[in-house]
Amino acid sequence: MFTTIFTQPIFNLLVFLYDAVPGHSIGIAIIGLTVVVKLVLWPLSMKALRSQKALTDLQPKVEELKKKYGSNKEEHAKALMALYSAEKVSPTSSCLPVLVQLPIFIALYQALVQGLKSDGFQMLYPFVANPGTIDTHFLNLDLAVPNGLLAVLSGITQYFQAKMMATSRPPRGTPGSADEDTLAVMNKQMLYMMPVMTVFIGWSLPGGLALYWLTTNALAVAQQMVFLRNGKIKKAEGGL
Repeated sequence: MFTTIFTQPIFNLLVFLYDAVPGHSIGIAIIGLTVVVKLVLWPLSMKALRSQKALTDLQPKVEELKKKYGSNKEEHAKALMALYSAEKVSPTSSCLPVLVQLPIFIALYQALVQGLKSDGFQMLYPFVANPGTIDTHFLNLDLAVPNGLLAVLSGITQYFQAKMMATSRPPRGTPGSADEDTLAVMNKQMLYMMPVMTVFIGWSLPGGLALYWLTTNALAVAQQMVFLRNGKIKKAEGGL
């Protein structure tokens, strides 16, 4: 069922793009596949960004509630839920879009592995031409084997993706800011841990998967730039 709903359509799209692009480049096909998937998931990604930004903006008020109610956990919980309700923010709303994307990411992994091994052609739809074999070389790189350069570049783009959201938080020293909050500490840890994990994992994966990861991160950075820029424009217009 999972293969039919998720993996097979993505695998067919990858092979279709491989057949369609000039020179039958698997690298360009992977980049094109990543762009298509990113466009499909764009609304979910934007929803996650809005939720994350909303929760970040609320951190000063959350800190004020902590100071106000101290060890009175029951009253603090009630006040916190009232704050979320008043601001129309759900603390779990930023996680849901990520969970929805997980099956697609797993299917992408399976489709790319099969494509890089020239395997799984039995899953092709009748209207998708069977290339027989897939040339895994791209820019003098063999995407069927691990590639350290692509893994490092994936880690760098992962860092910039996390850094962009980190710099949008309240500045250090702001009264009631989230710098001392547990969430802020975790975010700072993830800022450095995720890129390291990306490089570590990407170093052992086929280069084609690292290329997909690199392209995904680059598109995520572009999406966050659009999101943050639009937020600044709306804020400026609101202040006129």
